[in-house]
Formats: sequence, C-alpha cells, structure tokens
Amino acid sequence: MSLLQFLIAVDVTVVNIALPSIGADFGVGPRQLTWVVVGYTVAGGGLLMFGGRLGDLLGRRRVLLTGAAVFGAASLLAGLAPTYPLLIAARMLQGVGEALALPAAMAAIVLTFPEGPRRTRALSVWAAVASTGLVLGFVLSGVITELFGWRWIFLISVPFVVLVLVAVTVLVPAEPPRERTPLDLPGSALLTLTPLLLVFGIIEGGEGGGSPWLSAAALAGALIAGVAFVRVERRASDPVIPPSFFRNRTRVLANIATALLSGALSTSFLLLTFQLQQREGLTPFAAGLALLPLAVVLVAAATFVPRVAGRWGARTCAVLGIGLTAAGLVAIPVGSGVAGTIPAMVLIAAGMGFGLVGLQYAAVSGVTGDDAGVASGIQRASDQLGGSAGVTLYVGIGFAPALAGFDPFVVSCTLATAGLVAAGLVAWRIRDH
Repeated sequence: MSLLQFLIAVDVTVVNIALPSIGADFGVGPRQLTWVVVGYTVAGGGLLMFGGRLGDLLGRRRVLLTGAAVFGAASLLAGLAPTYPLLIAARMLQGVGEALALPAAMAAIVLTFPEGPRRTRALSVWAAVASTGLVLGFVLSGVITELFGWRWIFLISVPFVVLVLVAVTVLVPAEPPRERTPLDLPGSALLTLTPLLLVFGIIEGGEGGGSPWLSAAALAGALIAGVAFVRVERRASDPVIPPSFFRNRTRVLANIATALLSGALSTSFLLLTFQLQQREGLTPFAAGLALLPLAVVLVAAATFVPRVAGRWGARTCAVLGIGLTAAGLVAIPVGSGVAGTIPAMVLIAAGMGFGLVGLQYAAVSGVTGDDAGVASGIQRASDQLGGSAGVTLYVGIGFAPALAGFDPFVVSCTLATAGLVAAGLVAWRIRDH
C-alpha cells in the first residue's frame, strides 16, 4: 500500500523541475505547462470520493487492482506521448487511476489496524511515505531529467506498479460479493467538473495573456456545477458523499483543516523550488539535491510522531504541525543562500509529519467496513484539491502581473500563512476520542 502511495505522491511533484524540458520538446509556454501539474491533481482529486465509494460498493481489492493498473498504463502512455495534448490526457488518466486506487488502499490499512496505537503507527507510515514521495519527486525530477530525459520520470514507475499489482493479488484477501447499489454518476461528474473549471478560470485569469471572458465563463461554470452538485446529492438515492458524513463533526473539521494545510504545503514546495533555481541559480540537478533536508526530516518525523501521537491526541498533533508549517513559510522569504533555506525546510517537514498524521487519524475516526472507502476518499480529495487550490491561489496571486511591485515570495507566503491560521482555528475544534 505504501509503495503505491509513494509512486502516486512522486508523480504529483516529479514534473515540476522537468517542465522547462517538456515545454522545449513540445514548443509550449509556461501557461500551457501548468496543466501538466494541475491536470493530474484536479482529475484525481475530483474523482477521489467517487473512487472511495466505488471501493465500498464493489470491493476494495478489485478497485485497488483496477486503479493501480490504470495508473501504470497511463504512466507508460505519458512517457511515450508523441504530442502535448496526449501527454495532458495521460496525466489526467493517471489522476483517474489514483482516484480509484488510493482510497481503497487507505481503507484497507484503516480496516486492518484497529483504532489506537497500531492504527496511529500505520497511518504515520502512510503519511510519511506520501510526504517523502512529494519531496523526492523534486529530487528525482532533476536527477532523471538531467541524466535520462524527462520521459523517464513517467516510465520509471511502470515496473514498480507491476510489483504492486502482484503484491496486492497475493497479500490482500478477496472480499465477498456485495449487494448491488446504483452509483451516483451525475454527482461524481459534477464533483470533478467543479474544481476543474475553478482552477482553469483562475489560471486563465491570472496570466497576462489569458482571456478575461474565458476566465469569467469558467468561474461561472464552476459555481453552477457546484450548486448543481449540491442539488443532485440531495435527491440521489445513494449519493457519492453520504449525508451521514456531515453529521460526524470530527471528520468534517479534519478535512477542512487538511485542505488548508495542504494548500500551504504545496505552495511551500513550489516556492522553495523557485527560490533555489531562480534566486540562487542552481541547476535542476542541484536544486533537487538541495531539497534533501526535507526528506531527511520527514523520515525522522515518521519515526517520532507515532510514539507521541497516541499520548498527545490527533488535535494536538494537527495544531502543532500547522504551527510549524506556518513558521516554515515565514522563513522562506527571510532566508538567503542555499543554507538559508534549510530552516524553512526543517520546519515545513516537521509540520507535515505532525499535521498530516493528526488530521488523517481524525478524518477516519469511527469508520466501519461500510464507509471506510468514502471517508478515505474524502480525506485524500481534501488533501489533493486543497493542494491544487492553494498553489493556484497563493502562487497565482503572489506572482500576478498586477502585483509586480511586491515581492512575490512575501505575498504568496503571507496568503498561505493566513490560510494556516484558519486551519489552526478549525483543527483546534476537533475532539479527540
């Protein structure tokens, strides 16, 4: 499960440093290249809740195998894509595979380990692997792009996906047939369309060469799709997000805080990459290696957090992680030189270790075999869509042409820190069980 999580997490960030090489090969500019990143995260995030529900209804093992196979095939297609549109389609297909596989994998972990220290330790490993994958994606992107070419950042995943398929077949037991229940396809489609239109509208409006009319139309479409989703869910016989989910206060608060924390974390990754390459002038290879302190601290956090999470509780871990991340964001524009970025990396990595573990534990508290998949899907969607929205809003506003007179790093970090203040207030209301 963690190997699959690692591969998927790596693919969220592995393209960042490789983007200039991809643009040079296909002859596309920075605005179009944005879709290599957000096409994957938005498609995956929008379908994660549907994937979680599908696992609950059809069986987690079956959906896990299907999702992993789709992810592997899409990785192969991305690595061999002859045109830029086909690369974007492959990236979105990777997101579909993630949406099917990850909720089923997380639900399998949650149901395997009972609530208490064992589940806390399992989720700590899960969160640490995801966080390390996100960071190592930057490192691997620079190394692989410089040594082998950008196509191998996708192709290298294929043999590991095959290993995951074999391991799941052998190690995860098959589940008995379940009662057939109609799927909420209209709700799932609207849930995917809403963030897709929102991100497109923000990106189109934030770029100097974008069309304001197209941006306004996309944002209006996102609003309409969001309202339609709420109306469809109220009438659906088996909605993609069951109404009972909203009656669990702890889960709702945990997912709101997760979205806000992930938005700040994703922003910090991108800003650190910009600072190392643009301000410090490092090559992609050197910039990737310079981010290694993040990965090292995350591994240390993965060892330490499980020992204290059971005693401190989910709320304390979450609030502490949010506070450490905020301190790291403040340190990004203050530091100078490569060595000056290390304090920010250490604080952000520690914040991820504490914050994500605490919030993940709260987000799946009290789950059963009937709702573990949808609870896991909602948690992963909050994480992924929150990260996409955070980068789009915080970095988009910070680097917007209209604010050219201000330091974009300071503006982006200030906005992300404000989001973390809101996350801390929300997390403080979580009740430990």
